[in-house]
Amino acid sequence: MTTVSPADMVLTPTGLRFLGRRFPCTIGRGGIRADKREGDGGTPVGTHRIVGLFYRPDRIAVPNSWAEPILPRDLWCDQSGDPHYNHLVQAPYSGGHETLRRADPLYDIVMVMDWNWPDAVPSKGSAIFIHGWRRPGYPTAGCIAFRRDHLRWIAERVMPGTLVHVPGQITVD
Repeated sequence: MTTVSPADMVLTPTGLRFLGRRFPCTIGRGGIRADKREGDGGTPVGTHRIVGLFYRPDRIAVPNSWAEPILPRDLWCDQSGDPHYNHLVQAPYSGGHETLRRADPLYDIVMVMDWNWPDAVPSKGSAIFIHGWRRPGYPTAGCIAFRRDHLRWIAERVMPGTLVHVPGQITVD
C-alpha cells in the first residue's frame, strides 16, 4: 500500500486533493489508463513526480521561485522514436512537437510529470502535464487540467518532486 502525504496530489472521483483542498479537474478523453500509449488520450495510472514548472512571463507573474519561463521557441517533442521524445526542444524543430507558447491560455502554467521521462520509451506517451482547462468537464489529451485560479494556487505551492497519485481504480473517498 502506498503512503500518501497531504503534500501529495491525489486524483479522486471528485477532483484532485492537494494540501487539504480539493480542486475540480479534467483528465484525458481516454480515461485513466494502465496501458498508456502515445495518442490514446489516456491519463496514465501511477505515482508520478512533478519534474518541471513553466509559465508565460509575458502573461503572468512567476508562480514559484523554481518556475522557468516559457520562451517563444520552446516546444515539447511528441514524436515517438525521436531522440528527444518527451523532452523540451527549441524551434526550429523538424520532429513532431507541441508548441508550449500557445495562443490560448492553456499552457500559461505547465507542470511536467515524470511519466515516460527522462528515459522515454517510444510510443509510451509524452507531454503528460498539469495545465489550465478549456472549460469544466472538457477532457484533455491525457493531462490533468484545472480552472485558472486553482492552477495558480497549486503552482504557488508545488515543489520539485511533489507526488501525483493517479489510481487505476478510483474509489469515492
